[in-house]
Amino acid sequence: MEAVLSIGTHVIPHPRKKVETGGEDAFFVGGDGGGVFAIADGVSGWAEKNVNPALFSRELMANSSTFIKDEEVSQDPQILLMKAHAATSSIGSATVIVAMLEKTGTLKIASVGDCGLKVIRKGQVMFSTCPQEHYFDCPYQLSSEAIGQTSQDALVCTVNLMEGDMIVSGSDGFFDNIFDQEILGVINESLGTDEAAKALAELARKHSVDVTFDSPYSMEARSRGFDV
Repeated sequence: MEAVLSIGTHVIPHPRKKVETGGEDAFFVGGDGGGVFAIADGVSGWAEKNVNPALFSRELMANSSTFIKDEEVSQDPQILLMKAHAATSSIGSATVIVAMLEKTGTLKIASVGDCGLKVIRKGQVMFSTCPQEHYFDCPYQLSSEAIGQTSQDALVCTVNLMEGDMIVSGSDGFFDNIFDQEILGVINESLGTDEAAKALAELARKHSVDVTFDSPYSMEARSRGFDV
């Protein structure tokens, strides 16, 4: 039996970052049976230079979708990132994660920055990607500028999946605002992938605007010596 993914997605733009334009992040799902997915988180600092941060992340994802079937990519997410980045002409930068499921059940991952991915098996988180950062709150990123990172800086890893495994992936805005136990609880109560994706995103959004919620982000900041 060939391994396939059942994918649900949900996007909630940052309330202060141009909700009317759909936010600064982008994603795509493609491949046979939804075997490839990717997320790009546009870096909001570009807005201060009168550059729409969404343009780079959207073009990067559009290019990634275009190059999926390129012979040179050959089921390698790092090569897909390289080709998509090289083809992106918009000014800006983004953190990004790409995951490809092989028919054998092997999940290949390439990540630059702090978009994340977790694999859940039998009610437990059995794998998590690690964020890449120069220093706290300054992640690696693919950029239109020569000083940025490239696909060669990507964190590359593989996970051998089993039937019934669940994958949760998102930008740092998601994982900064929700704990693993909450993710497990929501998934356990959800009836399907779309419902789970929406419920997880809504809970992270709820936490993000709750000044009394001690989030994973605030806990990490304090551990690094920041007063939050």
